Amino acid sequence: MAAKKKTVSLVKSAIAHKTIEQSIANVASVTGHLNKAVDTTSKTAKQLATESKRLGKKRGSLLKKKKIASNKVKKEGGAAHKKALRDIEKELVGVKKSVAKTSSEKSAINEELTELKKLQKRASAYIKAITGIEKALNKPAKKRRKKMSAKSKAKAAATSQPQVAA
Repeated sequence: MAAKKKTVSLVKSAIAHKTIEQSIANVASVTGHLNKAVDTTSKTAKQLATESKRLGKKRGSLLKKKKIASNKVKKEGGAAHKKALRDIEKELVGVKKSVAKTSSEKSAINEELTELKKLQKRASAYIKAITGIEKALNKPAKKRRKKMSAKSKAKAAATSQPQVAA
């Protein structure tokens, strides 16, 4: 038996055009999705930053209250002061847990945000390049003037000189 020849597949212009258009549309779509993702992620990061700041202030005020309460317990003793100190310590433990949770979330969000921003920058650069190239490719072709022959040069020179009235 004779060996079969491999058929060479030719790319049709319509298929190539469609593929290019789909690729450009995909890049544009990804850029839009990245813009939305960066916006929402940065909003979340800002919320976590304010939450972290709020918890830090609360922790600082609780530490001051604890110090004052422990001094009162040392000086005066009493069940009321001891109970107040225990309540402050319980609240401080809760705030410390919240701070740890918020800081871990904040670091994860910040890592994701930096990656998203890198990808957004890359995708927008691709879009800018593609639109620039498309603009250049879609310009109409310039018409080129033919070189003048010697006869037409002489004729043009004669018509351009003003005639003297007699």
